[in-house]
Amino acid sequence: MKAMKPSTRRKFLLAASLGSAGAVAAAATKGVATCDEASKPKAAQADGYRLSEHIQKYYKTTEV
Repeated sequence: MKAMKPSTRRKFLLAASLGSAGAVAAAATKGVATCDEASKPKAAQADGYRLSEHIQKYYKTTEV
């Protein structure tokens, strides 16, 4: 039987799946902390969620 060559579409799908798997692996390892980073104390963040007056007004408009 004659050996068939993969089609262009099949090559593209294979390359796309391997590329996306590589991107997922790179993103997963990027967030891993080293022992030096883990031993440092984290500073308290000054920015964050604050219940301000304009947010309270918005909450009042969403009441049913």
